[in-house]
Amino acid sequence: MSVNTFREDETQRSVPKRETLARLYRYLFAYKKKIAAVLLIMAVTVVIALVNPLLIERAINVHVARGDVRGLFRLGVLALALNVIWLMGVKVRMVLMEEISNEIVLKIREQLYVHIQSLGLQFFDGRPTGKILSRIIRDVNSLKDMMSDSVTTLIPDLITVIAVIAIMLVKSPPLAMSAIATMPVLLAGMYVVMILGHGRWMTVRMKNSNISAYSHENFSGIRVVQSFCAEQESEKTFGRILEDHERAFVRAVQLADAFGPTIDLTWGLGSFLLYYIGIRILGMGGTEVGTFMAFATYLSMFWSPIRNLANLYNRIVNNISGAERIFEILDTEPEMKDRADAKQLPPVRGEVEFDHVSFAYPDEPERDVIRDISFHIQPGETIALVGPTGAGKTTIINLISRFYDVTAGEVRVDGYPVQDVTLESLRSQMGIMTQENYMFSGTIADNIRYGKLDATEEEVEWAAKTVGAHDFIMKLEKGYDTPVQSGSGLSVGQRQLVAFARTLIAKPGILILDEATSSIDTHTEILVQNGIQALLAGRTSFVIAHRLSTIRKADRIFFVDGQRILETGTHEELLRKKGAYYQLYCAQFQEVLAG
Repeated sequence: MSVNTFREDETQRSVPKRETLARLYRYLFAYKKKIAAVLLIMAVTVVIALVNPLLIERAINVHVARGDVRGLFRLGVLALALNVIWLMGVKVRMVLMEEISNEIVLKIREQLYVHIQSLGLQFFDGRPTGKILSRIIRDVNSLKDMMSDSVTTLIPDLITVIAVIAIMLVKSPPLAMSAIATMPVLLAGMYVVMILGHGRWMTVRMKNSNISAYSHENFSGIRVVQSFCAEQESEKTFGRILEDHERAFVRAVQLADAFGPTIDLTWGLGSFLLYYIGIRILGMGGTEVGTFMAFATYLSMFWSPIRNLANLYNRIVNNISGAERIFEILDTEPEMKDRADAKQLPPVRGEVEFDHVSFAYPDEPERDVIRDISFHIQPGETIALVGPTGAGKTTIINLISRFYDVTAGEVRVDGYPVQDVTLESLRSQMGIMTQENYMFSGTIADNIRYGKLDATEEEVEWAAKTVGAHDFIMKLEKGYDTPVQSGSGLSVGQRQLVAFARTLIAKPGILILDEATSSIDTHTEILVQNGIQALLAGRTSFVIAHRLSTIRKADRIFFVDGQRILETGTHEELLRKKGAYYQLYCAQFQEVLAG
């Protein structure tokens, strides 16, 4: 199975930018009423902004020219009132858009989180956790300002530019043409940013993911780092990753920063042409002072939104890469999902059957992990799977839980093909324990109750007593209310016992123990044997264990190797055969004696 690490940039599929933007802006449609209110407010503020230069023109050409102080005062009061309304409107629309953009970002993050939870093991096995977190946090955060600015900047500034051009063309076509003559230079600059900038910002986001991936991996394994005094080597590796990010960021920013001078240059040229044409060609006598000042104001009103639009475009080029990364995950189909006609699996009795089952990972279809395996398990049987590492033992139990789909044959539970029943009804009736046994932040009771969220205190205590965890829990300062953070404060064996209780309280119909006792010392194992037997009693169980002492009482033992089940039988039967299981048992016995 191919795995992406912090040393590698993620691959990114190419999607037309218009599709991504259209998909992103569709989230705005759920807020039609608020958006309508924002647009109405923006219409009022844009009209007021467009009227201001006309008020200046009238003030100079009419009232100042005639010495009409009263008229000038009344016009000033009107201008003041209009601009107070403008200021209030801008404030209200900003607040409304902040609310909308925050709600949209929250919705996208929730959709992304829920969707990621639905993806199969292959998705998580193929990339570091840090890179997944980068999409949920950084990439989603990058959308907030873009969503808000797209309404509060794009629409009013675009309307302003169009309206200003129209007004200038009506008042003086030569002056209007002089003001917009440099637009081709700006459009050329925007085209360069679109072609080069997007790729550079996408690289920056990939480097950000690498930083998140390495940080998460390093801090998750901090005990190993400190145990081997590898802090300096870790720091060097982190420094190299930061340097890669810095180089990518500088390349992206250099292009983005070059865009500002392009806008200033076109603005300056436009202003020069306005004054040159107005003074040298048309002559001051051909244009009233008020009209000329109004044009100068309109020129500022023209280039200011152009600058805003260009900067918005620059931000969109930057942030659209984040949207593409988000939508790529949302478009990733779960490897395992319910069929359209999937049924609810009734309460399981525990019958499990493999019918000529083969499996290969999708990215390595030519290499079978297991091949043509068949067996039939009766309800209540305990089956032990043993064999060398990589033989396919975990693959077998993953196929029962349908974390993967078979490439050939069929897996059935109580006669139902696992592909024909819903994942929730299948997995909710299975208890799966691994050697990791992650502890969630919360109390010990919370972690036990994770197996049954509505469990009472009595049920929690019953489960802990059954597996032998109650005694050590009661010795803790706060008992069942003792807080744990990722298992800190508990020994490995204690975490295993809490995990046993968590599994038991769910009362699964089928139990899977994947090296679940590997971290428990011999003394603890003896204490928990009664709990394990209680866990196994009355339910079909699959136990993977390298320590053969834990599976001697299994109803049947499957020795898995070479993609197949080589031997089947009880502990005593397999010893009498003196085959692969016998050799493994003797090797472990000799290790014990040597120890």
